[in-house]
Amino acid sequence: MTLTRRMILAAASALAIAPVAASAQDTIKVGEINHYKRMAAFAEPYRKGIELALEEINADGGVLDTELEFVFRDDQGDPAEAIRIAEELMTREGAVMLTGSILSNVGLALSSFAAEKDYLYLAAEPLADSLVWGSGNPNTFRLRASTWIQAAMLAEEAAKTDAVKYATIAPNYAYGQDAVAAFKENLTRLKPDVEFVAEQWPALFNIDAGAEVQAIERSKPDAIFNVTFGTDLARLVREGGDRGLFDGRDVYGLLTGEPEYLDPLGDEAPEGWFVTGYPWYGFEDGTPEKAFVDAYMDYSGETPKIGSLVGYLTAYSIAAAIEEAGSTETEALIEAFEGLEIPDTPIGTLSYREIDNQSTMGAYVGTLALEDGAGVMVDWEYKTPDGYMPSDEEIMEMRPAD
Repeated sequence: MTLTRRMILAAASALAIAPVAASAQDTIKVGEINHYKRMAAFAEPYRKGIELALEEINADGGVLDTELEFVFRDDQGDPAEAIRIAEELMTREGAVMLTGSILSNVGLALSSFAAEKDYLYLAAEPLADSLVWGSGNPNTFRLRASTWIQAAMLAEEAAKTDAVKYATIAPNYAYGQDAVAAFKENLTRLKPDVEFVAEQWPALFNIDAGAEVQAIERSKPDAIFNVTFGTDLARLVREGGDRGLFDGRDVYGLLTGEPEYLDPLGDEAPEGWFVTGYPWYGFEDGTPEKAFVDAYMDYSGETPKIGSLVGYLTAYSIAAAIEEAGSTETEALIEAFEGLEIPDTPIGTLSYREIDNQSTMGAYVGTLALEDGAGVMVDWEYKTPDGYMPSDEEIMEMRPAD
């Protein structure tokens, strides 16, 4: 922590400055902003994961001997609406910090807003690398494994094959752009003779799958890197399957193995793709992963999604930071998050790196197969970010000075 920040922290503590003093409330409130209608398939399991964690945390005494509460708001996937809600949550609702967002453009807007207003924002779900690197700031921390980490894991597998010519397809916004750039950089480093023969950039949730498939086919790639998700993924899989785009080609899919996006494909789920995802159905009894799955299913009556896990880890990260800070002051919470460690989570010890405010959450990687008419991940493993991150020196060059 810089000397300037220590001075601010001391001054804030002396003057008892906060959006709303926690001692004046019956609960400690966290403002949660997300796209509950626009992206319900991800956002609702995420919310249930938070609610399960809150039930456990509050049953164990809450935080600072006070009940922890999340105030949920829907921003409709609109960055401007998210900022309006964020200001309301902090100044009217008495939230001590902000969290949430799935879409990276919304997350980036909230991050800039938090830095401007000196609020704390935990970007639970946005994946764009710029959140903690190019546009990083001291007030923003990120939970999920970034596009760089997941793309690097896929590139490592791709480099083992004979494929040389690659086509990419990704939604045309921060997440998709960062994912393609990360895959290209990592694969080129591992396999210098690789060639990218086509890049397709459909508008988010507005893909013309027929045109995209034709464009990729014309480029005659050996392999494909796919970053589409949701309804865009479903259309691409259906159209590409009908036209034989994937026949005889290796395909690498970022997020494709996540139940939110894999389950709706049903028996149309592609086989043989190497993907990142969440194979909750493959966890062994007696493991922390399986214990979470069982607890979530008992609580919700539903099978978990990756969003369920992210929501659960979000609530526990925030609870741990507040306890570590011993306060709900913004500067104290920022200091607590830097290097914070949360042991005994479903993925083991989770921590937040001081160098870039990125958590050490990893990703599950494996191959898609069809079982009983549904897509599943097989031959999967959980990988931590170790060995997939840029060097500390490279990160410092990318990240603005605090």
